[in-house]
Amino acid sequence: MRFAITTAMVLAFGAACVARAEVTSGPQVGDSVGAFIVTKVTGNPDDGVDDGKSLCYRCKMGQRPVVMVFARSADEKLAKLLKKIEEEVEEHQSEKLTSFVNMIGTDADAMKKASADFVAKHGIKRIAFVVPEDAQHGPPEFKIAPDADVTVVCYKGGTVKANHAFAKGGLTDEKIKAVVEASCNLVE
Repeated sequence: MRFAITTAMVLAFGAACVARAEVTSGPQVGDSVGAFIVTKVTGNPDDGVDDGKSLCYRCKMGQRPVVMVFARSADEKLAKLLKKIEEEVEEHQSEKLTSFVNMIGTDADAMKKASADFVAKHGIKRIAFVVPEDAQHGPPEFKIAPDADVTVVCYKGGTVKANHAFAKGGLTDEKIKAVVEASCNLVE
């Protein structure tokens, strides 16, 4: 009996850890990615958009394969993820794979400064950083979960092909690998 109770506790704890790491956030597979307005902060100087310009970045990407990220914090795990995505963007230039990061939170000005510092610190060159008009939550119709620290939406032709969302601390090396594989699938 004691073994059964201990096993149940271990399984419950494991399930709680998985639930903490992954959440449902953002447009799901098969959903359309609608238009929304952002302000470009920094990154990807070759995209034809000046820093400080407001526009529909999703619209600018058109039918291209896109890895769109919503992030509430910019830490080393996010940097590792973005460096891997940047490698894929570089490798798949002929397929026009692209990526942009939407920084979301309560203070748009602080996010803009933090984004510029983050890009400079990590040498990110091929990924644009933007702040959505609704800086606190992202576009309302996207339903970015409040407990999602990072939401990654891979889409092509405006339709979601993969979605990965993680609570704070849930972005592991294994999860980064899964996101990178999803981005590769956009161009195959």
